[in-house]
Amino acid sequence: MFGHVPGVAVGALFADRVALSLTGVHRPRRAGICGRAKEGAESIILTCAFVDDRDHGATILYTGSGARHPKTGRQIGDQTLTRSNLALAESARRRLPVRVSRGVGPGVWHAPAAGYRYDGLYTVEDYFADTGVDGYRIWRFRLAAVPDEWIGDRR
Repeated sequence: MFGHVPGVAVGALFADRVALSLTGVHRPRRAGICGRAKEGAESIILTCAFVDDRDHGATILYTGSGARHPKTGRQIGDQTLTRSNLALAESARRRLPVRVSRGVGPGVWHAPAAGYRYDGLYTVEDYFADTGVDGYRIWRFRLAAVPDEWIGDRR
């Protein structure tokens, strides 16, 4: 489902990924991107777990998924433009809204004290391959808050 989840307000707080999943804000309990390559991405989680993520509130430079070491969080290989990365690219092509939820993490703009916060709809403005901090190819996605949705100045 693209767009808002009925009954969930922008700014809503969730204790954990299970709560996000049960409400439908972000259904996967582990993956950071929810979507299908041919349909688009419906939601992402932002915790700045990738060293290349940049969170500026109304704009985000989000690192795609794949080739990340499960314990250190560092890139250990090249990312590919497949599966969930391709879903974000499809969202850019079709101009589909993507739900963004922020969790606790270094570099997260106004991170919640605990758990996760639903921060509304963003559009994927652009995407491109880049060389990440660890020297591997990563896919980067530039997202921008939907203007009428942005509550950042009201925090």
